Amino acid sequence: MALVLGLGNPGAPFARTRHNVGWRVVEILVRRWHARPGDRSPLYHAWSAERGTRTVHLLTPLTFMNLSGTALADWTGRHGLGAAELLVVADDVYLPFGSLRLRRSGSSGGHRGLESVEAALGRRDYARLRIGVGAAEHSGALREHVLKEFEAEDEEAVDEVLELAADAVETWVEKGATAAMNRFNRRAPKEDSTP
Repeated sequence: MALVLGLGNPGAPFARTRHNVGWRVVEILVRRWHARPGDRSPLYHAWSAERGTRTVHLLTPLTFMNLSGTALADWTGRHGLGAAELLVVADDVYLPFGSLRLRRSGSSGGHRGLESVEAALGRRDYARLRIGVGAAEHSGALREHVLKEFEAEDEEAVDEVLELAADAVETWVEKGATAAMNRFNRRAPKEDSTP
């Protein structure tokens, strides 16, 4: 079994924001894999699909970002899950736009959603795929930055990055973390690109 948790905020006003790239990757995988709906909860949307010999569950929290761990705890309380079976997909303002960074463990880096996941698990050794969404102009603008949508002219590039992130998730599921890191951990071609 494996679980892919795509972080984001619920509701139409947040759907296309930088903070919701993790959620959008899960939506891509649901379509690609023709995933079937999972159990129902007021805290999350869930789907599942068979990938080779594994059942992969896909989850998007219906809590706000800083309570993502609550949704994860509710799902794992019903299904059980080892940390080695979890991949969390999230935005990262400290990576240039277009960069992907998969790690087996690590700190939250100040990301409230990852902090909440860490608190729910009581550990840091779970895989996370960070998607670079570009930096804010200054630290005081960080919250506003992640809650903004990408510019309309950048959406084609955003779609390409999210499809690549979905490829990275598939590689993690099918070939493991090392293969995914070797193939997808890269910096964006243009370091100064900030859509």
